[in-house]
Amino acid sequence: MILFLIKKVFFDVWDNLITIVLFNIGFAAIIAGGSYIAFLFEPAGIGYFITVIISVFIFNIYAGSVSGYVGDLVQYKSTELKSFPGYIKKIWKSAAVISVISIFQIAAIFIGFPFYFSIGGLPGLVGLVTLFWISVLWWMSVQYFFPVACQLENSLKKQLKKSFILLLDNTFFSIFLGIYSIIILGMSFFTALLIPGITAILLAQQAALKLRLYKYDYLEEKSDADRRKIPWNALLIEEKEKIGTRTLKGMIFPWKE
Repeated sequence: MILFLIKKVFFDVWDNLITIVLFNIGFAAIIAGGSYIAFLFEPAGIGYFITVIISVFIFNIYAGSVSGYVGDLVQYKSTELKSFPGYIKKIWKSAAVISVISIFQIAAIFIGFPFYFSIGGLPGLVGLVTLFWISVLWWMSVQYFFPVACQLENSLKKQLKKSFILLLDNTFFSIFLGIYSIIILGMSFFTALLIPGITAILLAQQAALKLRLYKYDYLEEKSDADRRKIPWNALLIEEKEKIGTRTLKGMIFPWKE
């Protein structure tokens, strides 16, 4: 299933490369613009922090909207760039809440780590370890937040709840998804975040949830099935047929196939 996910993400990015690059230009502009404005102010000053906070909100609302757009691409739905405002309207409230939580979580790290480190001893160590793992669990669960919001369309409370449930029920897969996202991000620095970029990470998260939902559909139909032995080959037959078999020549010169 993991190998198929990597394959699907690669082909989905390739098939929509121009759109991916355009969205990545948007991410680069937000990051560069926010950083430039922030450094116009005195470090750690009120203007600096206000700029950072506004940038986080803009980034997450944009990321949530892009995630919804590429989520439809993952579902093989036809969509156009002119429909992008509709994705913003759909996701902005959830993205705003995630922004608030993320700001508090980042603030807790910057304040908590120095504080517990200064305490030292066992209490300091316990505090550092606790804060570290809470942060890790949050960032791993938030991988599913926008996909859940876009594909399952539940209330905000349920979006957060299901994100944590998916993490706890798919721990090793979630670790892989996190590492995979970090690798994509690392590769993207060599292209100034244009290819594959943050958009490809969002697409991977959407694809991951889509494929993972086949597992829950299967378990719902067969309640006595072994959760540790999911017949992925059988469940992904339709997905594999949609992707098909491709050659390098066919990918670069599809009209010659």
